[in-house]
Amino acid sequence: MSRYLLITSDTGFARRLDAAATGELAGEIHHWNDPVFPRQPEVLFAGQRNTSRPEVVILGPGTAMEESLSLASALDHSHPEVSVLLVHPGGADIVLAAMRAGIRDVLDPGAEATDVTALLHRAVRSAADRRSAFTALPGTADPGVKGRVISVLSPKGGAGKTTVATNLAVGLAASAPHATVLVDLDLQFGDVANAMQIAPEQSVAEAVSGAATQDTMVLKSYLSPHPTGVYVLCAPDSPAAEAQITAANIGHLLDQLASQYSYVVIDTGAGLSDHTLAALDKSTDYVFVAGMDVPSIRGLRRELDVLKELGMVPPSRHVVLNGADPRDGLSMPDVETTLGHKADIVIPFSRAARLATNQGTPLLQGTPKDRATKELRRLVERFIPAPAPKRKRLSKARHRRGMP
Repeated sequence: MSRYLLITSDTGFARRLDAAATGELAGEIHHWNDPVFPRQPEVLFAGQRNTSRPEVVILGPGTAMEESLSLASALDHSHPEVSVLLVHPGGADIVLAAMRAGIRDVLDPGAEATDVTALLHRAVRSAADRRSAFTALPGTADPGVKGRVISVLSPKGGAGKTTVATNLAVGLAASAPHATVLVDLDLQFGDVANAMQIAPEQSVAEAVSGAATQDTMVLKSYLSPHPTGVYVLCAPDSPAAEAQITAANIGHLLDQLASQYSYVVIDTGAGLSDHTLAALDKSTDYVFVAGMDVPSIRGLRRELDVLKELGMVPPSRHVVLNGADPRDGLSMPDVETTLGHKADIVIPFSRAARLATNQGTPLLQGTPKDRATKELRRLVERFIPAPAPKRKRLSKARHRRGMP
């Protein structure tokens, strides 16, 4: 049974909300009747026990925008388990301000009943996810221990970078369940959500603003869980959100994640943007991905040269050639001569890999037995510590002396 708290002077909207909160959404809807707007959560929740506090706070029509944003920001900081919704005609500036204040969704006052119901569904589910995130996750890194940060990069799109990043994360999660996080840092056109069939409630944009920047428990609540044990932080829905995210934001975000998780896998955007360079600066490993075509190979060589000039030579780097097909006319000796580096992993062209991408199921999530799967597992094994050799058991038996 869900619990809602509605703040509005619009009795018509209050009736519409009552009508929408039925079926699975049925619950207690409390109305803020005091004419004075509650500026702080302490005022809003006065006299309520933790168990009776609302899951969703709706800032309905008639509330002053400045006061609504101030209350939403305070709730996001002190009660991040509560979902806050804003009812407003919207506009790009309003939506952006609402997002920064920690508001989950903005609903038009004239929205259809089905839209109100869908929004309530998302808000209730988000509140449940956030509450569950406030319990310590098993397998996460100990406080103060920095996890391994792995950036997957490519000089151009279409090389299979996202395929490599998602499968690497899934493979690592198999050995470290709930201790692996995948970050989609292709902030304009990131496709990790589709590649893993995830419908995220929050994205990188929310993770680098508000209470999440100060509290790792809030940050964890912004991650989307995947059935394989990977936690995913997806790219923003709107490409315009990239302009609001700085390189410093990315550096701080990765420091937070590395302090909580054993593995942080980053799917970077194509090329060397400021955001990608910020990620590389925090990374322990670089995984370079190139397709088996001349432009991709030459682009990767230039990228390697640029990073060397910048002094960004990682302690560990891995070169992956993706979609290799001997019929393409490029030989491995020619490719490695052009790169000036040996290829560590060569993933052959695979119909199973293409099918897995189209279905939104990473290849390593299933059990297809082909050469592409084998090479992806080899890549994963490069990051998993080898098991300690078993100590030989000393025999306690005593040798009998030979008979005289």
